[in-house]
Amino acid sequence: MAKQIATNVVWHDGEISREDRYQILRQKGATVWFTGLSGSGKSTIAVALEKALHAMGKLSYRLDGDNVRLGINKNLGFSEEDRKENIRRIGEIAKLFGDSGTIALSSFISPYRGDRDEVRALHEAAGLPFVEIFVDCSLSVAEDRDPKGLYKKARAGEIKNFTGIDDPYEAPQNPEIHLRSDEMSLQEEVSIVIDYLMMHDIIRKEYYTRADDRVAASA
Repeated sequence: MAKQIATNVVWHDGEISREDRYQILRQKGATVWFTGLSGSGKSTIAVALEKALHAMGKLSYRLDGDNVRLGINKNLGFSEEDRKENIRRIGEIAKLFGDSGTIALSSFISPYRGDRDEVRALHEAAGLPFVEIFVDCSLSVAEDRDPKGLYKKARAGEIKNFTGIDDPYEAPQNPEIHLRSDEMSLQEEVSIVIDYLMMHDIIRKEYYTRADDRVAASA
C-alpha cells in the first residue's frame, strides 16, 4: 500500500450515506476488474457489458487502460514502478465510483498479482465488492489478433517491457470469474458477468430484463 505523506488531513463525512445513493440508483456500487494480456478482449467485453447494463437501466462507467493513460496517468510509463502506481491510482478511482453507487468496469492488463491484490484489499476495507475477471487468452491468439500492432513492435524490439514478451504476466489464482475469450462468444461472456452481478445482489433481480434482451443489448 502507498504511504500517506500529507499530514493534518482528516476524512470529512457527509450526511448522505452510500446506502442512500444505492437506493436512488437501485443498484450497488462495485468494481468489475478485467485483467489479461493485451489483445485478450478485456476492453471489448467491458464495452459490451456497459451497453447491456445501460439497456437494463444500470449505471456503470468504463475505466480503460489507454483512456486513463491519456489523462490522469499521462505522467506514467511502463516500468514496473509506474505500472504499480498506475494500478494503485485506478484502484482508488474505482473505489470512489463504487462508493457513489456506480459499477466501475476497469480494463487493465494489470500484470502483477500483488498490485491487483492491493486493489482488492482496498475495496474490502471499504466494504465494496471487487469482482476480478481473468480474461484468459493464449499468447498465440492474442498475438494473432494484435489489434494495435503492439506485439509486432515488441517482437522487433521497438517496445520494451511489453507484457507477455519481455515482461511477465501473473495470472489470477482465484478470480471471481474466468472467461476463456479464445473459446467463448462475446454474448456468453456478458451473460456470465451479468449473472454473477445478479447472484451477488449488485444488480437486483426485480429490475432485471429478459436474457434475450441483455444479449441483444451487447451485440
